[in-house]
Amino acid sequence: MVVSVKNDTRLTSSQSFLCAGFAGLFSKTITSPLEVVKIKSQVGTFHCKGGFLQTFLVIHQNEGLRGFWKGNMASCLRLFPYTAVHLTTYRKIVHLHMDELGFISQWRAIFAGGLAGVAAALLTYPLEVVETRLIAQNCRQPTYIGVAHTLSKIYRNEGLPALYRGFSLTVLGAVPFSVGCYAVYMSLDKLWQEPSFRFTPLQNFINGCIAAGVAQTLSYPFETVKRKMQVGYQQAVLF
Repeated sequence: MVVSVKNDTRLTSSQSFLCAGFAGLFSKTITSPLEVVKIKSQVGTFHCKGGFLQTFLVIHQNEGLRGFWKGNMASCLRLFPYTAVHLTTYRKIVHLHMDELGFISQWRAIFAGGLAGVAAALLTYPLEVVETRLIAQNCRQPTYIGVAHTLSKIYRNEGLPALYRGFSLTVLGAVPFSVGCYAVYMSLDKLWQEPSFRFTPLQNFINGCIAAGVAQTLSYPFETVKRKMQVGYQQAVLF
């Protein structure tokens, strides 16, 4: 399967970047409660002993509504540099591999997305570690206060490598993620019984949800181990 890569002349590069960044800010903020529950479950804090719904109740009882947006500032600060590096790297890789007609194979496009994601994660990974630490810490005896304090304290007490602890899992997790996306997109023609260039916006939305769900499921074990590595030796005082 091949896809055509066309430049959207309606928006400049900076406008595309800003649109992607602000869309990311909105979605991150809206879904922050789910992200908090997920990270606490992955790390294994005391909130997560009774299942998904019970976790929401325990977080609300112990930390209030603000507890569902812990670490959101770090996540939002991470978005703009992540988006800039991801878009730039993706476009460079895609243009290197497209033919003279502007086409690129589906697997190459997905591979380009995976490499761009790894490059963007490398630059912004310390902020992901900060987000994890802020969410996972014991709210009754907080170790960290804010993004800058968390960064400086981790660097002073644990050194620069601590800010990249678990990054190798990001690279490893990109492999099943890309394979999952590729497997789903290779099956879309059969699912809809029509070529991809005829897909409606609704079909593309459904395709994206299915691909993301499969890819996320395949790479989830890597992410779980990564989150546990990110909290490091502090894990003993998180529960």
